[in-house]
Amino acid sequence: MMEFLTAGYNGYAVKYSPFVNDRLAVATSANFGLVGNGRLYILGLTANGIVLLRQFDTQDAIYDTAWSELNENQVAVGCGDGSVKLFDLSGAGNGPVQNWHEHSREVYATSWNLITKDTFATSSWDGSIKLWSPQRPSSILTLPTHSCTYSTAFSPHSPSIISSVTSDSHIRIFDLRTPASASNHLVQLIPIHGAAPVPGSTFATNRPPPTQPSECLTHDWNKYRDTILATGGVDSIIRTFDIRNPRQPVALLRGHEYAVRKLAWSPHLSDVLMSGSYDMSVKVWSDGTAVGSYGSHPGIRGPRELGSMEAHTEFATGVDWCLFGAEGWVASTSWDSRVLVWDVRTVMAPHSYGP
Repeated sequence: MMEFLTAGYNGYAVKYSPFVNDRLAVATSANFGLVGNGRLYILGLTANGIVLLRQFDTQDAIYDTAWSELNENQVAVGCGDGSVKLFDLSGAGNGPVQNWHEHSREVYATSWNLITKDTFATSSWDGSIKLWSPQRPSSILTLPTHSCTYSTAFSPHSPSIISSVTSDSHIRIFDLRTPASASNHLVQLIPIHGAAPVPGSTFATNRPPPTQPSECLTHDWNKYRDTILATGGVDSIIRTFDIRNPRQPVALLRGHEYAVRKLAWSPHLSDVLMSGSYDMSVKVWSDGTAVGSYGSHPGIRGPRELGSMEAHTEFATGVDWCLFGAEGWVASTSWDSRVLVWDVRTVMAPHSYGP
């Protein structure tokens, strides 16, 4: 396990570069993101440990970051003052090359379009998702969610599908190919906890008994199955949904003691995902759908926890998988001001990967 200390700044998000296997972007904030500055760290992974390559300071907290899929030197961040900034690692200065300020509240999520690679999305506590191009001085499109939006993501399978999860306990799915006039591109509104707390939810009648709605903080699309996504939030349960039939979750993954703050499906294995939680642990799971994965074992089937990394000493807020090389390498960050790079296979219980 490799470690880097973001002294004086608490971690909020970590992302591997989509171009190389030895570079990380880490979004951090002073004073746990409650007040004060933010700092974006660009870290290099070397044989001698993790080294600082660049750092960029902002006047307010940085809550999330996303690498450009088109330019290996550009990174977008979302800030506590509602601004969205684009930094260029190849430039000499420390200021952003673009600075947009259209959101009116904290920007909690950034997601780059993995297909066309020329746009990215942000979501905010102001109840909106905005679509941006690095080349344009203002946003391309605004999608209203009418609820504090903690997480937004482009589908990795379609350039036109954007999803979000919100404080009202719903998954929203937008299709930019649909007419904007009817419902601002909204094509699905899926209640996460059973019966709908707001009107208009899909399958609002004839539903199974509801669980108590609570805020949803994170979600991610499966990288191999284009209709599967996972959600996590305040009730500490990870749910997987198939948007073709979202009447109830496909799987429930229980094991965290407190809220689930960040989810990431594996880019290598279709059934494996990772979660960071306010219980300070980072857990690895199988949703029980694949044979021949980490979780394959003659006597064990179904959704289950595969392992837990508990080296962090504060909220585990950011997790990400390395796209390259051995399939188990990941990075995590936390309010403990540490970035850890480690192999998930080192925390697997013996029964998780075979006799």
